[in-house]
Amino acid sequence: MRRGSHLNLAYRWFCRLGLDGSMPDHSNFSKNRHGRFRESDLVRKVFETTVQRCIAEDLVGGDGFAVDASMIKADANRQRSVPGSEWQAPETANHAVREYLAVLNDAAFGAATPVVSKFISHADPASRWTGANGGLAFFASCANYLIDLKSAVILDVEATTAVRPAEVTAQQRMIDRTQERFGLWPERLAADAAYGSVENLAWLVHERGIEPHIPVFDTSKRTDGTFSRDDFTYDYVSDTNHCPAGKTLRRYCRQFTVPRTGVMKDNTVRYRASMRDCEACPLKPRCCPNIPARRVPRSIHEGARDLACGIATTDTYVTSRHERKKVEMLFAHLKRILKLDRLRLRGPNGARDELHLAATAQNLRKLAKLVPAMRPISVARGDAACPGF
Repeated sequence: MRRGSHLNLAYRWFCRLGLDGSMPDHSNFSKNRHGRFRESDLVRKVFETTVQRCIAEDLVGGDGFAVDASMIKADANRQRSVPGSEWQAPETANHAVREYLAVLNDAAFGAATPVVSKFISHADPASRWTGANGGLAFFASCANYLIDLKSAVILDVEATTAVRPAEVTAQQRMIDRTQERFGLWPERLAADAAYGSVENLAWLVHERGIEPHIPVFDTSKRTDGTFSRDDFTYDYVSDTNHCPAGKTLRRYCRQFTVPRTGVMKDNTVRYRASMRDCEACPLKPRCCPNIPARRVPRSIHEGARDLACGIATTDTYVTSRHERKKVEMLFAHLKRILKLDRLRLRGPNGARDELHLAATAQNLRKLAKLVPAMRPISVARGDAACPGF
């Protein structure tokens, strides 16, 4: 761009350099990016300016959001890495290593999972070794988008490590930050099953009052032919479960529970049938063939899961499932049109800067495409807008 700006008048006009202004050195931007830009959070402010303009132009509805994440390859050579258990910070660490050490306790990076990455890159240790795409494993970071469903405006963006818990953390941060910065609070959130854990559903329903239009992530289905948890009916009034034979399973307390509540450390409550009922039951071979009595766990957040399951039967849910594809289209545009299928910058801050700049470009494209069609814009500006000419 610097070479073209010597000859291209449009570049000079955009940079307000006039005809005889000297061009800055190409290293100025990278030095400012590591210094003044990052300290002042300039890239983030530029992105938020585009969001505010989209809100002013009535491109944001505010009642329905969608969230998703997409893995992007990191600038890290898979051949130049070490096993995760053997990695140690070098004495003379580069900025990517220093940034990685600074986010070891961050729930979006180092603290997202206790599992140590199989391999760690020397160049960008914050990137995660993953084979989630089904092909050759690679180092990657995750781009997280929160969009408004009216015109697919990107409301927030977050860079995280490439693991599922980090995606949920990013979703919660983006929703809170959007409310804080722009005063937007959605009535519903559309997402895929990666966000359908009972803890996240409870956070949306009970703590934020948002309807989760999300497939429920449920691992209780049994594949051995015995009854699953869904085959038992829960009674809210008596706080009991009823098995397919009509017997009652009552809450019981064991060790490792919170005193007087029966809540286990994994935030579940156990319900157990009477051994006498199970021994004489003709359905025992299909229920609990290997134990004396059947036990059924129930999460303390089960109400949020039930609400999500109820929403999944509505027409509004079907609409949200179709609208959620808008965020997937933005990721396709990001990688195929903007060519950001591989990060150029390293470290958590490098990924954050690149993703914010890309989201800024996508929002500006949305403004240029939709605003002229909605309201003509005057182009009479005079010489005051370009003082160099």
